[in-house]
Parts: sequence; structure tokens; C-alpha cells
Amino acid sequence: MREALVNIEKMAFGGSGFGRVDGKACFVPFTAPDDEVRIRTIRDKHSYMEGEIVEIVTPSPVRVTPPCPVFGRCGGCDWQHLSYERQLAAKHEIFAETLYRIARVGAEQILPIVPSPQQYGYRSRIQLKLRHVSGELHVGFYRSGSHFVVDLPGRCAVAHPGINALLDGVATLIRNFPEPDKVPQVDVSVDEGGKTALVVHYIGGNPEGAAGYLEKAPVPTDGVLLQCGRKENLRHIKGIDSLSYSIGSFDSAGITEISLSYSAGSFSQVNLAQNKALVGTVREWCGLAGVERVLELFCGNGNFTFALAPMAREVVAAEDYAPSIADARRNARQLNVTNVRFEVADSATFVETLAARNERFDLVLLDPPRSGAREVVSFLPQLAPARILYVSCDPPTMARDLTTLTKGGYCVVRSQPFDMFPQTYHIESVTLLERK
Repeated sequence: MREALVNIEKMAFGGSGFGRVDGKACFVPFTAPDDEVRIRTIRDKHSYMEGEIVEIVTPSPVRVTPPCPVFGRCGGCDWQHLSYERQLAAKHEIFAETLYRIARVGAEQILPIVPSPQQYGYRSRIQLKLRHVSGELHVGFYRSGSHFVVDLPGRCAVAHPGINALLDGVATLIRNFPEPDKVPQVDVSVDEGGKTALVVHYIGGNPEGAAGYLEKAPVPTDGVLLQCGRKENLRHIKGIDSLSYSIGSFDSAGITEISLSYSAGSFSQVNLAQNKALVGTVREWCGLAGVERVLELFCGNGNFTFALAPMAREVVAAEDYAPSIADARRNARQLNVTNVRFEVADSATFVETLAARNERFDLVLLDPPRSGAREVVSFLPQLAPARILYVSCDPPTMARDLTTLTKGGYCVVRSQPFDMFPQTYHIESVTLLERK
């Protein structure tokens, strides 16, 4: 390993600062644009290198003091050392560069990033990592690139206050567990009304004993569930088993505030306030007039479905995780929505089947996981939608899929990035495509 001086030029996707050493690209975590840093190389490849800070020789003027004392060791946040204005600027720049480099989407098609209403205390769900070493329980998050647990300093800066209020109780619950070394993770969630739930992950050989302990133990929460192995094996222990949140109020259509529920342990957006902005943009861009047929893929519990249903003739929505479809159907009954058909189905297989049946849709909405929707988008042109709305949490995989769609006869009209995850490099977005 050698040392070198690096001037950091900008932030890069993945969270590191970018500079050059002897002309070679160099990525350094926890640096800021205009930092001059002395680094130690930890990886030297043919076309790039990675380094770690030895000394900040000249600090950047955009640096701020991180509020979390374990920032830089805990792997949860990347950018607490950057002012929020610089975080937003970096995300917009990264998003625009990624879409142009991979999909040739021009800067004029990208709208300014939407800031988060909250910079800290916004996360409604966290995954606490636990490790029991020499009789001592460590509760926190993994150090980046490792399974070493960095203990939380009493609270997490980005977690909702309702979650932070539970942390001491969760630690006590696990310390008294019959096999504390067999609990590697506890998911902690809070909903918009302040209700909380725990999902305790157990990897031991006595699930009935674990369930018995949780049934009798005093818990600091409104609901407890136990997960042994796969997510589908989630078991309700006591208290509530679902949480709720609002996706907004759509007065223009005569619709009051829409509240949705989801099972504890199922997917939901972690920034509930920003999710309302995301849903509102999807609704604004959908171009529905009440007569269209809509296909929604990766629909979850209906986060977007119930914003679009009042504006469409019919919505067909698919999701491969059966408990989320059960949530969506329950939401439909509670909201008295009758023009939606929910299917438990793999989205790629479902779209291929629809295409083989020559089915047609006016709008397709998809919200895939971080890996994108490579297999799905190749079949979408066969469904002949006039519009496609692509919601993404990963710009590179979305850009890859946009390339496929543009080759299939669609063009990108506009794309809106959202800061769903302040203090990290992650970027949420929605992109509108129309048939050429």
C-alpha cells in the first residue's frame, strides 16, 4: 500500500469522493468535493484505485460536523459530513450523469431533485444487527464491507424518534433471550400513527422455545413477530401484525386521505413523507382519464395502485410476495376499490404470459427492486402501452432498462429524482416514457 495526495473533484455513485492519482481514477470514502486528502491505497486495479483517508490536508468548505459519533465506522450513512445542499447537488449530478452515460437521457429531461422534508429522523424502519461476543451483546449496524457490528450510541440519527425510543428495550429483550447468540437481527418499524412492531430473526434449532419466550417477555412495542429462515415463514407472536401510512389526499378527484396497511416484515418505503411526494408525481404523470386499462408490476401492498385506481377503468397489479398481495387485497376491501385485480405472480413471467395472450394496456407502471427489471422490459412493448412509468431506487439498473425500452420504440419524456434517503448516496426516481 502506498500513500498519495488526492484532490477530490466530486462525489460518485456508491458514496465515495472521486479524484485522480497520476491520471488514474481514485475513489475515497468520507471525502468531500474540494478536499485535499492524503490517502493510503487499499485496492489498485487496472483502471481505478480505492483509498482510505490518512489525513485531511485541506478540508472542503462544504464539510459539516456529523451529528452521529460513530459516523465513518457504522455502514449505515455515507454523507453526514456533507451539507445537505451539497448532498442534493451531488445526487442530481450523479443521477444525470448515470442516465446520460448509460441511456443517453439528456440533462434537459431531468427535473431538479425533490428534497426530503426531513434530513434526519425520517426512517420508519431499520434492521438492527446483533452480535453476541464473549457474553456481551452488540447492537447496531454493520461496518461497511464487514459483519462487524458497530454499537449504536443510544440512538440512530436517521431513525424515527419512535424507533429510537425502543432501542434500550430491544437490547434488554435480546439479552434475556434463551439463546441471544441465535438472534442476528431485529427489524424495528414505526407507522404514521406511532404504532411500532418488531420482527425478531432467529437462526437456532428451537423455534417453539423462541416463540414461547417472546410470548411471555415484556416488550416495549405494539407487536412482535418471529422469523425463522425465509421471509415467508414469518410468524405472528402477539400484539399488532400490521402497520399503516397515508399516501396523500387527492381532493381534485373528490378523494379523502388514503391510508394503507402493510404486514410488519413486508416491504414499505422508509421515508413516509417523501413517499407522498413520489406517489403524487406518479399520479400527476400517469395521464389517466378514467377509461384506461393499467398494468402495475411489483405492486407490493398497493402503494401506487390506490392512487391510480380512481383514475382508471381497470388496474391489473402483480407482485410475487404473497403476503403483500394479501395486504393489497385487504386495502382494496377497506377502501371499497373494486376495479383492481391483484395477482401473486413473478412480474417477468406474468408480462410474458400477458404478451402471449395479446393483452393490451394504456399505461404500465413498474417499481422493481434494486436489481431492476431486465427481463420485464423486453416484453413491455408487446403490450403496446402509450405510457410507461418506471419507479426506481437504483439509477444504473434503471438506465440499463431505459436503453431496452428506447430500442423498443419508447422515448424518455422526463425523469424526476427524489431524495428518499438523506445522508446516503441512494436516489429514488420516477421516469415517464411515451411511445414514439
